[in-house]
Amino acid sequence: MSTAGATTIESLLDLDSLLSEEDRDLRTMVRQFGEQRLRPHIAEWYEAGEVPVRELAPEIGKLGLLGMHLTGYGCSGSSATAYGLVCQELEAVDSGLRSLVSVQGSLAMFAIHRWGSEEQREQWLPGMAAGELIGCFGLTEPDFGSNPGGMRTTARRDGSDWILNGSKMWITNASVADVAIVWARSQDDDRRVVGFAVPTSTPGFSAREMTHKLSLRASVTSEFSLDDVRVPDDARLPEAQGLSGPLSCLSEARFGIVFGAVGAARDCLEATLDYVGSRQVFDKPLAGYQLTQAKIADMAVELAKAQLLALHLGRLKDEGRIRPEQVSVGKLNNVREAITIARQCRTLLGANGITLEYPVMRHAGNLESVLTYEGTSEVHQLVIGEALTGVSAFR
Repeated sequence: MSTAGATTIESLLDLDSLLSEEDRDLRTMVRQFGEQRLRPHIAEWYEAGEVPVRELAPEIGKLGLLGMHLTGYGCSGSSATAYGLVCQELEAVDSGLRSLVSVQGSLAMFAIHRWGSEEQREQWLPGMAAGELIGCFGLTEPDFGSNPGGMRTTARRDGSDWILNGSKMWITNASVADVAIVWARSQDDDRRVVGFAVPTSTPGFSAREMTHKLSLRASVTSEFSLDDVRVPDDARLPEAQGLSGPLSCLSEARFGIVFGAVGAARDCLEATLDYVGSRQVFDKPLAGYQLTQAKIADMAVELAKAQLLALHLGRLKDEGRIRPEQVSVGKLNNVREAITIARQCRTLLGANGITLEYPVMRHAGNLESVLTYEGTSEVHQLVIGEALTGVSAFR
């Protein structure tokens, strides 16, 4: 079936008209990097459950994508919208690759940039921006995910040092990281939450990669333990006071997911459109059936709405007006719609949809994790519910 002159997903609502030429050029550059450097290997990495983080990070750093929305210390200070578009293009290849950039820039680097000392910024950020140093973000614990306030990891004063004990779980890049942002509960100051930039070479720090995953297989997921890890006071993030520190970092990461989920959904739909145009069923293309077109139309409309929401939130963030509940709206809606699109696309690909020859099942599997991390759907529903009613339902 000829598709000459067919409307593309992006041209359906002329969404490119909402972007600056600079943003479009950046998107094109990252898309080309994804197609040429990442996509040829992603199925292999996913199937093997391995990804060459140490090899990829410097390449991504050379493109200026690590911590790109931060200013100074080797970071370009780009707009939030530009950063979102980068997340979108990386996740169009695989959620794990977007996670690499998101955890490095929006969690580990942002924590140091926003809450660290000048000395910490100069020590860590240039190398992290270049991809020469890898960071991870240790908040989630085996028994405390959605309730970080219940964390059991402790920090105890010992003279001019701190002694850290505890464990963190589901931590991206921890087993390959040079520095871990560790959040702990102080035993010396009303059990307030404090943060530290801990070199992973510190005695007592150990990490191991988590295996047997059925999602985010092209991503390094680890757990790490702190066994009487001694760090000087200058490893503490001095500006972080209480849970506002780690929660602000999570809001940064969630923003990237708002755009990233759009990329995963778009890749599913593009692959499906190509497939149904060539797949012959009962002597005509699958694309020529009304039920096929109804599914495609519904998915395209939801995808366009998700893209518009992401761009709107990007504008709000660029203007410094975005609120946490607005990020929750974006994360809740866009991931929920993306996983619905992935599942629907799989139905159109039939049995072919479960193979790694096509990206759909891989995206669907990844989105199961994206639906959960950086706040489950239920958490974001409660954030939005509290904003609308003025009543907290968390407890």
